[in-house]
Amino acid sequence: MKVISVSSPSSLWTTIRSVGVFNIGCSFIALWAFVKVLRALRWRLKTTQLRGPPRTSFVYGVLQELASSKDGGEMYERWATEHGVAYMIPSVLGQTRIVLCDPRAIAHFWARETWTYVLTPLSLVLQESVVGRGLLWAQGEDHRRQRKALTPAFSNTAIRKLTSVFYDSAYKAKCAWDIAMESSKDGDAIIEVQNWMNHISLDTIGIAGFSHDFGSLDGKRASVTEVFDTFGNNQKASVLNPGLLLALAFPVIIKIPNKRMNLVKKLGVAMEEISNELFIRSRREKDANTSGRDEEKSIIGLLINSEGQDAPLQMSKEEVVAQMKVLLLAGYETTSTALTWALIELSRHLDAQTSLREELLAFGPDPTYDQLKANLPYLDAVVHETLRLHPPLREFTRVAAEDDVIPLSEPVRTESGGMTDSISIAKGTLITIPVAAINRSSTIWGPDAKEFKPGRWLTEGGISGKAKEVHGHRHLLTFIDGPRTCLGKDFAIAEFKTVLLVLVKNFVFEMRDGSDTPSRSCEGTFIPSAGCWRGWYWGTLRVRRYE
Repeated sequence: MKVISVSSPSSLWTTIRSVGVFNIGCSFIALWAFVKVLRALRWRLKTTQLRGPPRTSFVYGVLQELASSKDGGEMYERWATEHGVAYMIPSVLGQTRIVLCDPRAIAHFWARETWTYVLTPLSLVLQESVVGRGLLWAQGEDHRRQRKALTPAFSNTAIRKLTSVFYDSAYKAKCAWDIAMESSKDGDAIIEVQNWMNHISLDTIGIAGFSHDFGSLDGKRASVTEVFDTFGNNQKASVLNPGLLLALAFPVIIKIPNKRMNLVKKLGVAMEEISNELFIRSRREKDANTSGRDEEKSIIGLLINSEGQDAPLQMSKEEVVAQMKVLLLAGYETTSTALTWALIELSRHLDAQTSLREELLAFGPDPTYDQLKANLPYLDAVVHETLRLHPPLREFTRVAAEDDVIPLSEPVRTESGGMTDSISIAKGTLITIPVAAINRSSTIWGPDAKEFKPGRWLTEGGISGKAKEVHGHRHLLTFIDGPRTCLGKDFAIAEFKTVLLVLVKNFVFEMRDGSDTPSRSCEGTFIPSAGCWRGWYWGTLRVRRYE
């Protein structure tokens, strides 16, 4: 029998040393570079090469310019005017992205999201760090299963029952503002509206989603609120910093301990703790009240049921807690920021504020959920004009998981000078959808696209023909579309309308230092961003009672 000798670890190390660690290292680097070159060649051969802006930085491409711009959407729109409805922009370290500004191309993209177009490696790492492996993180079949399990909690029937919760939170804020004005000599008050909108949204999602009152409108401080505020107030937590831009090419960078990632981890831990606490308490209450059936249709009820062994769309405890973290995050800032923008726009456009108040007062008592949807057209117009001009998610990027061909509604010129009405996409291609740019595009929405004009939603020709080609809720990209369309869209709009109705009926809003008070938008933020507004009068308004 032939004996095969196996080298001992010490002899193996001796062999490695004889070859040379440096030589082995060089071989691995050469192999890595060779694979990268092959992938780059395949990408270039299989992807339609389009025109676009020149690279202004070898390291950052044009992303640093976008990050530092006061209006990145305007830059995307200008490039679309120069290069067509689909074009390429230089990204970090030689990478390239394809930007889609064409309704037909974006509709094709929506239809294939979570399968052909998936989250980038960086997005996956960030999502998991903050909210875990829930609906925002999941893709493909996992995403479909989780979404289907949660859908009943956001039906019209479910939201109709929650309308009283929206009113309760709005009236709590009203009472607090009344007290502030009673102690004012001039009968008005300077109010940091964004903070109050955060409190309204957090308490609302706590009660409506988890039957838990955070009490932030009563002055209580929840641990998750403190972390949100710390994150927002820290300038180094800005999503668009140079380190994070480099992480687009090397996601491992964000694993390196630093002040920003420590805050991200702290945020994730705080939401994990409160979500676990709410989950355990709710499961205990459900076990003690086996006769109650309404709880099964609530958000927390559905989540608890989905954890059971016999659930048709079973979710793990990790997935259940992740859904709760997503709801907390969305409940804290997304709707609250939109509400603040609505009050700012109404403070800038007092005629629109007067028209809205007249409609609300003429209607009389507080409307029901169905009346909110159908009987207050100017309120609906103000809400959707705000969502058009100020989408919480300014842009997003996905990566192609397989080769694809994207059709265009109009031809574009390629890098070589030819014309094409479709673009070939190779696996690994980065695709960016500039949400804010398309929502405010003059080409799509007309010459007054940058103006706050609620009336456009009320007239027959107010929405241009090009805008009607945009697939999404009311021709907006604000809630995305396709498999990843915002599940809480109707919940958010109902809350938005209810709170705005109560506040505008009872108060008059003005810019703190006149109509020319500066304000700016925070580009590309997802994690709470209150800090980017500091020093810009963000959300600080002069408020007085309406007599």
